[in-house]
Amino acid sequence: MKHINVALFVPHAGCPHQCSFCNQKTISGSIKPLTPEDVTAACDIAKNGGVTRETSEIAFFGGSFTAVDRDYMVSLLEAAKPYIDGGYFGGIRISTRPDAIDDERLEILKNYHVTSIELGAQSMDDDVLKINRRGHTAKDVENASRLIKSYGFSLGLQMMTGLMGDTDEKCIKTAERLIALSPDTVRIYPTIVLENTPLADYLRDGSYRAETLNEAVSLCARLLLMFRENNIKVIRLGLHSGGNVDEGYLAGAYHPAFRELCEGKIYLEKMLSELSKLPKDMPYVIEVPEKSIGKAKGQNKRNEKALLNNGFQCKIKGNEFLNDYDIKITEDI
Repeated sequence: MKHINVALFVPHAGCPHQCSFCNQKTISGSIKPLTPEDVTAACDIAKNGGVTRETSEIAFFGGSFTAVDRDYMVSLLEAAKPYIDGGYFGGIRISTRPDAIDDERLEILKNYHVTSIELGAQSMDDDVLKINRRGHTAKDVENASRLIKSYGFSLGLQMMTGLMGDTDEKCIKTAERLIALSPDTVRIYPTIVLENTPLADYLRDGSYRAETLNEAVSLCARLLLMFRENNIKVIRLGLHSGGNVDEGYLAGAYHPAFRELCEGKIYLEKMLSELSKLPKDMPYVIEVPEKSIGKAKGQNKRNEKALLNNGFQCKIKGNEFLNDYDIKITEDI
């Protein structure tokens, strides 16, 4: 059954910094602050639409939730609490900064039925964090993560690729350090350069080169496998389309089906790796998970074309008994 969150956007008010990639300070003046009445209205709509506690959470995203004014934060939680008490939603999910977590805040969140906390780590390289004006360190991420888990919250961590000063090697090390913190979920976002951001200025003066789509797909495919191999669920890979992305996009690895591209890359590399052990003068059948036939073939059948260009004649078909990213190759008799 599909999981559906009631997503509530908290503007930039809680964040004391403007990170290199963020344009929230520019647009926040045009965004109406979220009110308790807004929370009530959104929850009522979802409740009347038949959501269940097993399939839905209330999610406060967009800003640094625990860094906003304390009374304001509590007022939003107060508005959401009756819907948790009434059994309409499974809990509350929030996102925040690593340096806006402490015992006092966590006690408040616990009392108001918050179940999941996501931290915007973005990188675990202190030089990258400093260059991109994050205002926190990798140690802050580690300390906050351990504290969150000690209170029994579900921990989510977010990382970015292609930041200024970043490299593939640094991203791999970031993933390794995030894995060591045993998060329940991870989100991976390739850096997008938006208008009215420091990165836009760096792009124009030539001091920053944006990550290309192919570069991001290759790297994020590796990251996706790393987290999967450690039983950590990647719940988002790439930015949602719409809103600020569509309006202010300048450069970077943005694609509305970015995850599908990454998963297609995984299948292609696995197929080529296994086929390299076999003779090219034979036709083959490659079985993949039933639900992943399209990903294995690639968008616009690019993977099928790549196999042919490498000298392999293959048919790709589904096998309902295979797990994600597993393949089985046999001769096509």
